[in-house]
Amino acid sequence: MVKFKKDFREAKLYAPPEFRLEAQTIEYRFDPLTGIRSRINVKRALRLKQVETNVDVMGFIEKTRVNCPFCPENIERNTPLFPRDIWRNGRIRDGYYVFPNRYPFAEHHAVAVMTSKHFLELDEFTPEMIIDNILACVKYVMRVNERHGRVRYPLWLWNHLPSAAASIIHPHTQVIVDRKPTIQQKLLLKRSREYFNKNGRCYWIDLIEAERNGDRWIGENRSIAAIASFAPQANREIQLIFKDICSLTDIGKQEARDLADFISLILKFYKKDGVNSFNISTFSAGIGDSLEYYRLNLRIASRPLFKPYYTAYG
Repeated sequence: MVKFKKDFREAKLYAPPEFRLEAQTIEYRFDPLTGIRSRINVKRALRLKQVETNVDVMGFIEKTRVNCPFCPENIERNTPLFPRDIWRNGRIRDGYYVFPNRYPFAEHHAVAVMTSKHFLELDEFTPEMIIDNILACVKYVMRVNERHGRVRYPLWLWNHLPSAAASIIHPHTQVIVDRKPTIQQKLLLKRSREYFNKNGRCYWIDLIEAERNGDRWIGENRSIAAIASFAPQANREIQLIFKDICSLTDIGKQEARDLADFISLILKFYKKDGVNSFNISTFSAGIGDSLEYYRLNLRIASRPLFKPYYTAYG
């Protein structure tokens, strides 16, 4: 059974200008699967924000267009080629372009450029762009696994704009295939297996049922349920949970369509809410795994408003 655990504490202070005693409630929420704790104080929405919002973002973006390696006039000569055993022609041309990351974080790490346009507002990303990108990345993952069987844990990432840790403005995603899962992947797989062994049910299906029609329920389509995270690790965090598949390579045309429709809808919501930057991460089982206890899932979250010379590099 999925349990939504909360603890409440009070922070007391004498608040200006009258310096009257004030108590603010701090809510501690625990992720139902991992137990990871998050903190919520609704009054933080009232805090002073010394951030300039009327900045010339487009002027800065236009400057970055010069010599952008992902723009059409540069992409053929300024991006790397895959070894021939991975892709005979050097680059995958489905989904615009897929090619090796120039400075990889893994032995198999690719970049998938989404469009010939240097910059898109969040409400300009079409489902078709996202579908093509996802399916091209899945094709890359399957090819890597075919050639290197021990490399079987895929990760699809989308960091949009430097405030989300993107080093290049031009819209792109990244895809990694590694020998071992990330720390978060490993934790989710482990706790999902433990939940299944204890309850005889898949945690992810139970989570969907527990949240359906509740306050955090966003909606569902044929393949996916969308839920606002109970214990978010980031702002405006939304979980997308596949109902029937557990690995990134299980995504076919229908699943890609359903995922793209939700991502496009969420990006439009972010745009209306004044957001221009975001992260998406997938948490996949291993390639070829058919696990009763696990489902492929994603988290999407907003990042600070992008402005010139602001980055989130670690």
